[in-house]
Amino acid sequence: MSAQALLDGATLDDSIVITRSREQPELFAVVFDRHADEMFRYTARRLGAEVAEDAVAEVFLVAFRARTRYDPSRPDARPWLYGIATNVVSQHRRAERRRTQAMAKVPADRPGSFDDRSVERVTAEQLQPRLARALSTLSARERDLLLLVAWTDLTYEDVAEALRIPVGTVRSRLHRVRAKLRRALGGIDPFALEPQHG
Repeated sequence: MSAQALLDGATLDDSIVITRSREQPELFAVVFDRHADEMFRYTARRLGAEVAEDAVAEVFLVAFRARTRYDPSRPDARPWLYGIATNVVSQHRRAERRRTQAMAKVPADRPGSFDDRSVERVTAEQLQPRLARALSTLSARERDLLLLVAWTDLTYEDVAEALRIPVGTVRSRLHRVRAKLRRALGGIDPFALEPQHG
């Protein structure tokens, strides 16, 4: 029987599921089922796919153990889980730094054929080593903020919750980080090259 079936098929928000899981621990599997893929994508981009499965397991183990401290006024657990994931990533930071430095040394490959998006892809591929070098110069705090904003569909308020900082701090730090990256990339805005959410 699936965890969702344990809830009698009801569509309940994360806060209700987490609250009920305090008495019925098996219900926490619903939170895992809802968010594991998203946490995997985030940790894989930060640490590499080979480490991401273990990192996701750590994220949900920490979340399960901390579920009694979850704020039930928050219906969506994603900001909380991203905060935990960011902490897990911090524990794996040496591996991430080595990976980023290795990416900075790899020359960009040329595409085999052109299609409608080839110009954008070539530009993005050529920027990859420079962007990786620029990212490696950011502090861990700056990198965490930037990648949460760039790689997730969290709002600034959600990012603030995940990192436990005020939303004004998110905005001001992000402004400074983007300016740093633009300078490092010769005036090119790397966010213009990111795929749009949706």
